[in-house]
Amino acid sequence: MLIQLIINGLINGAIISLVALGYALVYNTTRIFHIAYSTLYMAAPYFVLTFFNTLRFNFYVSAIIGILATILLSIVIELFIYRPLEIKKSSLNIVMISSIGVMTVVINLIAMLYGNETKILNQGLSDTLTVGNIIITKVQMAQFLISSILIFAFFVFLKYTQFGLKTRALRDDTVLCNVFAVNIPSLRLQIFALSGFFAAAGGILVAYDVGMDPYVGMPILLNAVVALIIGGIGKFYAPIVGGFIICVLQSLAIYFFSSNWQDAVTFTLLIAFLFLRPQGIFGEKQRTG
Repeated sequence: MLIQLIINGLINGAIISLVALGYALVYNTTRIFHIAYSTLYMAAPYFVLTFFNTLRFNFYVSAIIGILATILLSIVIELFIYRPLEIKKSSLNIVMISSIGVMTVVINLIAMLYGNETKILNQGLSDTLTVGNIIITKVQMAQFLISSILIFAFFVFLKYTQFGLKTRALRDDTVLCNVFAVNIPSLRLQIFALSGFFAAAGGILVAYDVGMDPYVGMPILLNAVVALIIGGIGKFYAPIVGGFIICVLQSLAIYFFSSNWQDAVTFTLLIAFLFLRPQGIFGEKQRTG
């Protein structure tokens, strides 16, 4: 039972890490507390639902369209919400409040169009692979493999491409990017597009397994933020480690206590890090004066 829960935690950890990476991509480069990110995770499965169940498209075609629509939504948020505020030199608090507004509007729009009840993408039962007492469904295997491949591909992309070089530069020093004539608005659009892709991929993978409702985004966002904080802000690999730690500990909480303790364990871990190591596992201490 314990091994089964740990494996489930690792599978969930791969998805949380993928979603947390998308959030970290935006936060590390812009310092925007991107709360509207939760709506990208939530909206992607509904795009798929529209084309798959309603318009009867092939599922894979529907998934591609859903991902592209989510990327477009992420770009729209940057173009019409964040960029005008950036031009006006608005504070990050104002940007965060605007992000909350976007989240509220999108959630209510989805609830109005599709209802509040849980929707299902996969109507059938998934085949399983059994090894001893351990049971893994094919959907879970796909979740782990796809998430892991996307994470690996991102770091290859980050290290060996001009986009990766510019992204790391923007993370480290915005002023220096301007000095070297980096097109920051264009780069930010690319970052938001990639962030939306990660959110969409994670949202669709989870929704295909357990379904979705208009309110699934906020819990995953909170886990992504905690993963980033305990891993270390400013490091792109940090939320990966944080995501796996969170999900394995949540699985252990289920084993030793009950599923009701998952969130308690997550935020106890967050509080402990904020008190004992606020820079996170891989973060570096900053001067305060």
